[in-house]
Amino acid sequence: MITDLHIENIAVIERADITFGPGFNVLTGETGAGKSIVIDAIDAVLGGRTGREIVRSGADRALVSAVFTDVDVGAWLEENEIDADGELIVQRRIGADGKSSCRVCGVPVTVQQLRTLGARLLDIHGQNDGRQLLDETRHLEYLDRFADISECKRQFSAAYERWLGISREIERLSMDEFEKERRTSRLTAEIEELAQAKPRPGEEAELESRCAMMKNAGKLTEALRGAYEALYEADENAIGLASDAAHFAASAAAIAPELGDAAKGISDACFLLTDASERISDFLQGLDFSDEEFDRIETRLALLHRLERKYGVDEAGLPDALEQRQRQLAEIESASDLLIALEKDLRAAEKKAMETAKTLSKARAAAAKTLSERIETQLRELNMPGVRFRVELTDVQGAPGFHADGCDEVRFLMSANAGEAPGRIAKIASGGELSRIMLAMKSVFAANDAVDTLVFDEIDTGVSGIAAQRVGEKMGALARHRQLICITHLPQIAAMADQHFAIRKDVHDGRTYTSVTPLDREGRVRELARLYGGDAVTETTLRAASEQLDAADSFKHHI
Repeated sequence: MITDLHIENIAVIERADITFGPGFNVLTGETGAGKSIVIDAIDAVLGGRTGREIVRSGADRALVSAVFTDVDVGAWLEENEIDADGELIVQRRIGADGKSSCRVCGVPVTVQQLRTLGARLLDIHGQNDGRQLLDETRHLEYLDRFADISECKRQFSAAYERWLGISREIERLSMDEFEKERRTSRLTAEIEELAQAKPRPGEEAELESRCAMMKNAGKLTEALRGAYEALYEADENAIGLASDAAHFAASAAAIAPELGDAAKGISDACFLLTDASERISDFLQGLDFSDEEFDRIETRLALLHRLERKYGVDEAGLPDALEQRQRQLAEIESASDLLIALEKDLRAAEKKAMETAKTLSKARAAAAKTLSERIETQLRELNMPGVRFRVELTDVQGAPGFHADGCDEVRFLMSANAGEAPGRIAKIASGGELSRIMLAMKSVFAANDAVDTLVFDEIDTGVSGIAAQRVGEKMGALARHRQLICITHLPQIAAMADQHFAIRKDVHDGRTYTSVTPLDREGRVRELARLYGGDAVTETTLRAASEQLDAADSFKHHI
């Protein structure tokens, strides 16, 4: 549960510290005092979407931190390599520029990580959540959330994905004769073009080197001839001079043996110079450039470059491009045989998917019956005695008879009054009835939900009188097993609180400030009296408020 909430510079709240207790925590105050801002702060610290608009005007940043105890999030902490010593401390800063930073037990985390953690810590029921019941596309989601059908859903999902994969492969291979002829013609031309080119690895570099050499043939010949003349043909060439030096050095070494290495080095140099001159001579003799060869090389390079651009690959990728198109052509030519095999696989996959969908549907039908009964019971306890609530399952229409969620369409139906046939919630339920249906669902789901803290932001919308009393009693009973935090305008609900906080808004020096104050018995009596009669707090309203608290205490004692 959440034990402490610290708020700085969130909207009109400059600074507030709230210590929540177990059971039922209620926040009351005038409209616009900032009650929902507390819920916004809780949502923000648990990764909710927010921005710079939440930061108090004139402040550099906003800060929200929350402390949780006795929460089952060990797997999340281990996965994210975070140590928590008893308490789980969560913090989020939002800058005036909209940027935010998040920490869990001092360790920086992303907003997405915080959002995942938050979903395991706390469930917020906002003012508009009841309206979600009007969206029939979400009814299946509600039913599946209640039902223990994870294995059935897993089996159907696997079967559905196989069916979908085969369907997409058939769609990819299926084409009319005109499209088949068009693709065959294109692939055949591309295969012929690539096959005739016969590209080989390294060819382009060789051709470019040869082309560069031919473009500089004059300079190359001149340089080679100069080198050969200096080495061998000149009157005083390098090889002749080196040979003389080797002869004299050898004579000297015969007299002075320590010159042996020098003599050998000169002799080796003679061999190297002779070898170099022979290689230069051979290269010169092999220089046989022609305009025809130059044109042939440039034409070949132009072809290679064009193919590379056309097929979006480099030289090494051209053989792969050829092989790919050969495979595609073979696939088209054998498409008929492949399609026959795939159609057979599709029928088997469709049968399997439908079988698992039917199994899933049976599990949903059983859960729907139980859910209907439990919600109906809860609604009767919420002063809807003539209510009938039904979870209707109908078959998916059209081929193949199922979609990604199975073969069911799910719709919630209700009749608020005896003698009336159940109809669509969107056409029947009032705002107060929507609120009570949502509370009933929360009460039912709580038994299967691992989240220990539920937050209700004005669950009392459209509710009054005896219905409000029943809503308060239902929340008081729910709080025996969960921590509840609730914003309300109704004294019947506020009276059920185990901890009651008053939210006040004041103006000082032209600035608005909101404060959150825990109330004692006397403070609660006055606050309930205000909820009854507004500013006209009288002895009568104070007495009624006190009696309301006594009645609430008696109810909670006998739960």
